[in-house]
Amino acid sequence: MALIVQKYGGTSVGSIERIKKVAERVIESSNRGNKVLVVLSAMAGQTDALIEQSKEITESPDPRELDVLMATGEQVSVSLFSMAVKSMGHDCCSLLGFQAAIHTDHIYGKARIRTIDSKRILRELDKNGVVAVAGFQGIDEKRNITTLGRGGSDTTAVALAAALKADMCEIYTDVEGVFSTDPNICSRAKKIDRISYDEMLEFASLGAKVLDIRSVEFAKKFNVPLHVRSSFTENEGTMVVSETKEMEKVMVSGVVFDKNEARVTMAHVPDRPGIAFKIFEPVFRAGIVVDMIVQNTSVEGFTDLTFTVPIADFQRTIALVQGVAKDIGVDTVVGDEEIAKVSIIGVGMRNHAGIASKMFETLSKENINISMISTSEIKISCVIEEKYTELAVRALHEAFGLGDEKAEA
Repeated sequence: MALIVQKYGGTSVGSIERIKKVAERVIESSNRGNKVLVVLSAMAGQTDALIEQSKEITESPDPRELDVLMATGEQVSVSLFSMAVKSMGHDCCSLLGFQAAIHTDHIYGKARIRTIDSKRILRELDKNGVVAVAGFQGIDEKRNITTLGRGGSDTTAVALAAALKADMCEIYTDVEGVFSTDPNICSRAKKIDRISYDEMLEFASLGAKVLDIRSVEFAKKFNVPLHVRSSFTENEGTMVVSETKEMEKVMVSGVVFDKNEARVTMAHVPDRPGIAFKIFEPVFRAGIVVDMIVQNTSVEGFTDLTFTVPIADFQRTIALVQGVAKDIGVDTVVGDEEIAKVSIIGVGMRNHAGIASKMFETLSKENINISMISTSEIKISCVIEEKYTELAVRALHEAFGLGDEKAEA
């Protein structure tokens, strides 16, 4: 008998019919002798609908009350799912985040899981064989409902798998696994059978939408095996596991892109101690995540500084930086929202030379200019003009031989 955690996303439970299909799949797994803990997202579109309803009341909803509202989406999913399982003659129990004892910090809308008291979940699993837990939510030290932010149900599932020492955590979504690039852009994109935690972390952080990055961090930390697969087929998906020697033989595993960043450039910045802190301190204090940072060599005591931020935070960042610019004597602050970040990823980069050169050559042949570059042991990212994104992705995918030979070119 195995203990399996299965997470189903919003599209997988997007209608009553789909909820029934999920119930049938879970019962089938239970009938094979497994204990199954199911984590569900809200039905597709429901979270956005709740946010819109709150904005009909006020443009700035109270964060605590917004979390109370947002948590109802998953409550609907787990209750309907449990009804479906019971109607099919199988026992099931639904638990909300606070009932499952998922304890978080107090940051509404972006809470992080601190601890999970698994006693009640284990008791219900022993009694029923199937337990459904609402994803995306928990409870803080003052017993307030909190939500984990977008992608939080993935994190709930992996955290529960770690706490319960589950044999497997299966993430069911609307795609069949992790692909070498976006199949909507490149018809020859290939499903990856096995990928390392580190590679998956890069995929998630650089624009791939398959898994939330916090869930991968949990999985790596607690060595939870993840199986990413489709809820609409029986096909095997992608296993996310610890790195193996075989993985190192592949130079590049995939090409990902992100169009949701904007660039900020400050020209003629005084080059002296403390200036970088003055520029970025108000940005960080506002909770804005800075991604890439490039600073030019100092010339006559001045330099140029360029960095990227999420496009949703672009206008706030410009306003904050312009305020600092006046105080420190910066000549100009300019921004650009029409950029994209294209990245290649692979643990094999550690042992293969010439990969960066090949990437730059490939983009050059397509007459695509690179405005920023960042690297790590297993990734190279380039900022380019947004209009060239699809061309760059397809060219790099082909250059590194990632295509599925069975697919149409």
